[in-house]
Amino acid sequence: MDAVGESSESGSGVSSSQLMKNGTFRDEESCPKQVSPIRGGGSRNTSPLGRVGSRNTSPSRQKVIKTKPRGLDEETVATFGKAVHPDVQMEDNIWAMLPEDLLNEILARVPPFMIFRLRSVCKRWNSILQDNSFLKFHSQVPSHGPCLLTFWKNSQTPQCSVFSLPLKTWYRIPFNFLPQWAFWLVGSSGGLVCFSGLDGLTFKTLVCNPLTQTWRTLPSMNYNQQRQLIMVVDRTDKSFKVIATSDIYGDKSLPTEVYDSKIDKWTVHQIMPAVNLCSSKMAYCDSRLYLETLSPLGLMMYRLDSGYWEHIPAKFPRSLLDGYLVAGTQKRLFLVGRIGLYSTLQSMRIWELDHAKIMWVEISRMPPKYFRTLLRLSAERFECFGQDNLICFTSWNQGKGLLYDVDKKVWSWIAGCALQSYNSQVCFYEPRFDASVH
Repeated sequence: MDAVGESSESGSGVSSSQLMKNGTFRDEESCPKQVSPIRGGGSRNTSPLGRVGSRNTSPSRQKVIKTKPRGLDEETVATFGKAVHPDVQMEDNIWAMLPEDLLNEILARVPPFMIFRLRSVCKRWNSILQDNSFLKFHSQVPSHGPCLLTFWKNSQTPQCSVFSLPLKTWYRIPFNFLPQWAFWLVGSSGGLVCFSGLDGLTFKTLVCNPLTQTWRTLPSMNYNQQRQLIMVVDRTDKSFKVIATSDIYGDKSLPTEVYDSKIDKWTVHQIMPAVNLCSSKMAYCDSRLYLETLSPLGLMMYRLDSGYWEHIPAKFPRSLLDGYLVAGTQKRLFLVGRIGLYSTLQSMRIWELDHAKIMWVEISRMPPKYFRTLLRLSAERFECFGQDNLICFTSWNQGKGLLYDVDKKVWSWIAGCALQSYNSQVCFYEPRFDASVH
């Protein structure tokens, strides 16, 4: 799939991928019927890990392109050659005799989605994902970088694709390992993905690792009704929590509940004070959960450490039509929304909460050309979510997403068939083999 990047000051670049046959993960070059494929040319892999026994190409015949396999800031040079010369030979017997620790060091630095190509090399590499030594090395190397995970159902069959922002490539992930429930995407954190849904008439919550294809169902809540959920992972102690916010079921107010994987149960916390919520959209940062409120005007903040709610009287900007809370790094909390009463005067803006002054400070505006392309109609609905100071926009009538890097102040388009499904759900995702569902 092609991914198109464009800043407000520069042109665009195109990258391509190939379909992996008979593999667990494959580059996405074909799409479900309700979406339109965007095809790109193939490239040849000359990495010594990509093909055992392959040979390097002559520098005079190489085409050099820049890629970012480890993150948005780190750049390396990848080479794609057209000819193979016998003067440089990769010796099979040398690669076959690599020490175990050195092999794990190398494989741990291979982009996660490429690992599944290497599993077909030999039995030893095929069992690598169950090897504790490999998982230990993998947990210590830098993260692959942010990805976008899209989930939808095609003829009641769960479908999932992941777009790697560093590699600018779509990968299809099989999701037939999950039960056939009517479930929907809650979100992702630390390599795990959370879903909630109905198993018949019973409300269920499950957590899975798409890379290892492992999953588990969480115990039922004390007040087991359909709730707004958010999941947070603590990589330090290898645990996760799921927060079920206060809600109203019938004429009864439900308390906040928190699931802790370390004790494998839900605990009941304070009922959120009576407020008029703007929406069910939430943001979690710095061990705090935030929701927008109309009455009283401002934010409701839930402290995970104490289990109590409190109100923050942060007034919203004037003429705000719709707003989304987006969590940034550390304590940064963003508000994203449209401003304006008339369609010709509308604009998309981003604010950051000044915790000391308890007020929203504008930090960026979406350039008009991006706004007109993203929202062709003034009343068109859009979605917004973020992670690590990256904010992604999607709209119902667009087959691409718009990404904004808060730190670099750069806007770029993300094209791909997985974003063209009308019922797709999208979130940021960090691929990790060492993320455990237990």
